[in-house]
Order: sequence, then structure tokens, then C-alpha cells
Amino acid sequence: QVLLVESGGGLVQAGGSLRVSCAASFGRSFSLFAMGWFRHALGKERVFVATISVRGVTTYYANSVNGRFTVSRDNAKNTVYLLMSSMTFDNTAYYYCAGGRGGISVVAEGYIYWGQGTQVTVSS
Repeated sequence: QVLLVESGGGLVQAGGSLRVSCAASFGRSFSLFAMGWFRHALGKERVFVATISVRGVTTYYANSVNGRFTVSRDNAKNTVYLLMSSMTFDNTAYYYCAGGRGGISVVAEGYIYWGQGTQVTVSS
């Protein structure tokens, strides 16, 4: 059974930084999966945040976070990260990681495995 487990969520002040992690149980196959981050805010639809290719060479971000968020991965640790900087109130959401075999994707349909999410709250 494939598992994705997010961690590192919590409360952060506006303008601050937070790094969330996603540990995958893909084993040696982790390096075959493109990984993505999505977020779901209360009362809103789930939206794409960032994605990273299998070797971490290619990344792509939603316009709203480009330049402030950084996605990275450590294939030796089967882990993908999302470093969020200069955070704003509208970054408050549940953050989910996802894994897919079809290359990087900005849509949820491009991923087949999903974690349970981690809550990130930005306060004043």
C-alpha cells in the first residue's frame, strides 16, 4: 500500500516561513514519481501549488506563490518538501502532497496517490 504522509504544518505569522514535508512509502520507486503540492482552503476549491519532476530538475509553481514558495525533493529519503516564505493570510489551507507517474502536472488528475494533508494557518 502506498502512503504519503505530510508533516510540518502549523501556525505561522504573516510574513514568516514554514516548511512542510511529505514522506512517501514508494520505496525505491519514489524516484519514478513526479510530486505535487495542492492546497484546500475552507470554502474554496482545491488548487495547485507546486510540482517537481522525478529528479527534481524541473519545478513549476502557481502564479500566486511563484517566487515565495520552493518545492524540493530528496529521493534518498523518499521525501518532498515545500518551503513557504513571505506567507500571507490567503496561504491558510490544508496542504496535500500527491504523486504521479505521468510527469509534472498542475491538475489533480495528474496524480494517483494523495496524502491526508497538513493544516497551515497564517496569523497576524
